[in-house]
Amino acid sequence: MISFSNQVKQELCTTITDRDKAYACLYGMLLFARQLRQDEILMQSESEAFYELMPRLFRQVFGDRVQPRMETGQHGTLYSVSLTDPEQVRIVLEQYHIILPERPLEMTNVVTNSLGSFTAGAFLSCGSMTDPNKEYHLEFVLPCAQLEEPFSQILLAIGVNAKTVLRKGMPVVYLKHSEQIEDLLTFMGAQQGTIDFINIEILKNVRNKANRISNCDIANINKVMLAAERQIKDILLIDERMGLDALSPDLQQMALLRMDNPELSLKELGELLDPPIGRSGVNHRLKRLQVLADSLRTQS
Repeated sequence: MISFSNQVKQELCTTITDRDKAYACLYGMLLFARQLRQDEILMQSESEAFYELMPRLFRQVFGDRVQPRMETGQHGTLYSVSLTDPEQVRIVLEQYHIILPERPLEMTNVVTNSLGSFTAGAFLSCGSMTDPNKEYHLEFVLPCAQLEEPFSQILLAIGVNAKTVLRKGMPVVYLKHSEQIEDLLTFMGAQQGTIDFINIEILKNVRNKANRISNCDIANINKVMLAAERQIKDILLIDERMGLDALSPDLQQMALLRMDNPELSLKELGELLDPPIGRSGVNHRLKRLQVLADSLRTQS
């Protein structure tokens, strides 16, 4: 079954519809590539859509001057796109004004309406997200530390305040808040991914609320049962020592009602009386029975 992350990547690949977007997207993929050297460019992904998109992007930007090598890993679980011809690598680096090893972000490569495609390219190259059914988490594992600040500033400019952590010496820019993940997915062009994410979030919130209500109900039931158990012990003691017939009619009626209905709340007990009385009235009568039982205990 395809992961949520790959579903998003699959959708992003369908949004690169014109040359400006293709140019910006490929720049994002290259700048955040796993390997970017003078003699080799290597990009890898578990997304088949990424693998199918790459030849089209290179053709749109470079025509026949650059021919990437396409490879699939064992069982097709990892797709690789590489350039190992030094001349072709030089053409790519010069086209995008990429300086190695620093990889400075050159915004002249991205027209205003294609910034989302550039960010999508970065996500396709080094990004991933956790299934929102489990956790809200989207991240970019950056290939070099120099990209962390300018990339975080791009995200901040669209209202996404990302955090950064080092993992195995690599900077990881990540998001944990659902609203910011939704905003980023929308900005990159994953409209259906955003809708699916929001629907999962709504369902999780409903389930969590239902669980809280259920837990509260269970706690209340346990509280009622414990109180009823104490009250019945008091009534049994009174019956044993002096008999329930010795009680006033209102207390006798309450004692018998509680004995027959240990699962009922005070409010429910009051509704069964004739005439009915409120919760406070029931509580008052049961307190009188408790005081009487405590008095009998002290006499033993």
